[in-house]
Amino acid sequence: MAVKLRLKRMGAKKSPFYRIVAADSRSPRDGKFIESVGTYNPLTGESKIDEEVASKWLNNGAIPTDTVRSLFSKANIMKKFHEQKGAK
Repeated sequence: MAVKLRLKRMGAKKSPFYRIVAADSRSPRDGKFIESVGTYNPLTGESKIDEEVASKWLNNGAIPTDTVRSLFSKANIMKKFHEQKGAK
């Protein structure tokens, strides 16, 4: 089972709101997911990410999508992950 960290669309029409979730790569975008990692509001540019959960999934081999990777980079999660991985 390949796990991806991706966005799940929520919110109303013309006012999107996203949850960052860990989901099986075969499940639909807004379908079943394993665990919620955080939220992202593109209208305000605000994101709230649980760093512990995100790093747990990255260490377990979950692959983030391009958008989620950029959100993690802005929150310095990817930097911490690469430093931790390089220290091993």
